[in-house]
Amino acid sequence: MRFSLLGVGLLAVTCTAAFCQDRTINQRRENQQDRIAQGVRSGQLTAGETSRLERREVSINREDRHMRSEDGGRLTRGDRAQLNHRLNNTSRSIYRDKHNRARQ
Repeated sequence: MRFSLLGVGLLAVTCTAAFCQDRTINQRRENQQDRIAQGVRSGQLTAGETSRLERREVSINREDRHMRSEDGGRLTRGDRAQLNHRLNNTSRSIYRDKHNRARQ
């Protein structure tokens, strides 16, 4: 009995951790959208920069949906790593574009 409860507990923690990591990716995507919108409002992003960043965000969203559809609505560890890598690159691009002194 003790071993089966331990197994159920480990399964619950594993599922919870995966769910939290999916939420983290979703939160990062929302934060990046907010950063882009703030850059547009402040004039730090030009129309071309905004268009390019938005296309990258759409591509990441499309890839996320595709990955989830392949794995029953969940992201695998490799999927999360790949999405995080792309989100990191996009985040750096947002920062560089907002701080490159190009103004609208």
